[in-house]
Amino acid sequence: MPGMSTTAETRRRRVVFLALVLITLVFAAAALAVLFAAGGVTPWEWAVGLGFGLTMPYTVIGFWNALIGVWLRHRRPAVLAAMPGVAPIRDHGPVPRLHCDTVLLMTLRNEAPAPAFARLASMRASLAATGRLARFTFAVASDSDDPKIIEAEARAFADFCARKAPGEPEPIYRRRTGNRGYKAGNIGEFLDAYGADFRYFLPLDSDSLMSGETIVRLVAVMEQRPEIGILQSLAVGMPSASGFARIFQFGMRHAMRSFTAGSAWWTADCGAYWGHNAVVRIAPFRAYCRLPELSGGPPLGGAVLSHDQIEAAFMRRAGFEVRVVPVETESYEINPPTLLDFIRRELRWCQGNMQYLRLLATPGLKPVSRVQLLLAIGMYIAPAAWIGMIGATCAGALAGGFRIQDWTLGMALFGGVFLLAAAPRLAGALDVWLSEQGTARYGGTGVFAVSVLVELVSSMLVAPIVALSITLFLIGLPFGKHMGWHGQNRDRLGIAWRDAAVALAPHTLTGIVIAAGLWWVGGPTAVVWAAPVIAGLALAAPYTVLSADPALGRGLARLGLFSVPEELRMPAVLFTRRENS
Repeated sequence: MPGMSTTAETRRRRVVFLALVLITLVFAAAALAVLFAAGGVTPWEWAVGLGFGLTMPYTVIGFWNALIGVWLRHRRPAVLAAMPGVAPIRDHGPVPRLHCDTVLLMTLRNEAPAPAFARLASMRASLAATGRLARFTFAVASDSDDPKIIEAEARAFADFCARKAPGEPEPIYRRRTGNRGYKAGNIGEFLDAYGADFRYFLPLDSDSLMSGETIVRLVAVMEQRPEIGILQSLAVGMPSASGFARIFQFGMRHAMRSFTAGSAWWTADCGAYWGHNAVVRIAPFRAYCRLPELSGGPPLGGAVLSHDQIEAAFMRRAGFEVRVVPVETESYEINPPTLLDFIRRELRWCQGNMQYLRLLATPGLKPVSRVQLLLAIGMYIAPAAWIGMIGATCAGALAGGFRIQDWTLGMALFGGVFLLAAAPRLAGALDVWLSEQGTARYGGTGVFAVSVLVELVSSMLVAPIVALSITLFLIGLPFGKHMGWHGQNRDRLGIAWRDAAVALAPHTLTGIVIAAGLWWVGGPTAVVWAAPVIAGLALAAPYTVLSADPALGRGLARLGLFSVPEELRMPAVLFTRRENS
């Protein structure tokens, strides 16, 4: 066990970051107090204040992560370059030699095997091009229980083995008969069976794709830094034919770059872990990162659904660092192609993150690891609190007890909240504009500017839809509502109007009720003020169907809107993926 201690510089950064967050929260609370001060505070205003208090911490932390990230990237690049792994990952020199073996472990659960094995074949070809393929073993750990998919997996694996490259170790296929422990249990059982043969493993989801050079350089950093237990770089979305995915991943692409740089600045050795496209040191992972079985049954008991961040917390507790290299590399994933698929994924993550409430008091965790768990919980508490604020506002207005004493201050307050929430996207756009050839990588300044504006509008429409879905799901958790672990739709486009209307009926009805209620008590002005929320909810079904229509994706691609850099200059590993598909 390395037993590495946190440096004085890292402690100083954390104090600075905490001070920035607390000062911002104090100013926000003071503004809210002024808004509600005149004439006393009604019960409805207390409810709004509670929702505001639960929403703001997560939002403010995201705001400062984004601003610090832009500052680092353009005013203090040397600080960014000094972060562990950044310089080696950015290095364009010869591919380093490796001295240890790594298993590339893809987990499957009732998902289409052909695209997944095509991505593995692309990684094989890319690793072969580096000359380091002999150090890597491809493995598939399957939890599938659909007979047709199991048969297809066997055929795909046999074909994958038949195309084995010269000098490549024999691939491994292992299928469990149950789904014990979900993905974490699958990985754990695989490592128990085969982990002793390797120094590292690289977990891959079925939609993961990484270039050989990125993989080799990440492993080389691990060899050079024995204090690191988990290491990963930024994973970005692959070019998509889905209109919804194009819009979503365009905003995420530039937002995550600055956000992650700022987060890595203060989390440092207690970094995040996203559960895939990372290099993990097997020995401490097996010894210290096994997840507990929570007492009781689902949704908050049993196996832990969101395994990644608690595994990172356990790794750090064991004395090993968890590091994020805040640099874009050729590390890819596929974003959900439709809004309904996105919501299903969010609800699964929501259930898993709520289980962290039972793990916060785990003995020995580092303070920043506990903060990371709280942030994972806050990621889903904040949208629900926001919906609660809206509900309290409307209820107060209908009851005649909700007063806005100062309209100007009220608009400034809610405008400020929106800017804080949009800060990562706005900071990311600023980062692109400040970077050399920045907008050119996205198709040009004009196309990029239009894409940024439309994506902001789209995110405003989507936010209340997702927030209400999360709120309804959280309400159902105490009554046994849960998601489980199922195969995900990675590629299938299109949603029928009936399916969207049924799935989003609560959202549509809520939007109509809010609009009618505000019109009744406040007239058209109140409805206009609440238009972003009303429009998102009332138009949830049409937005979902239209954004899933393949024709929209094709049209946006022809116009060059919401392009990502790989569409203009496609890396070899993505070319190979197309050929193997």
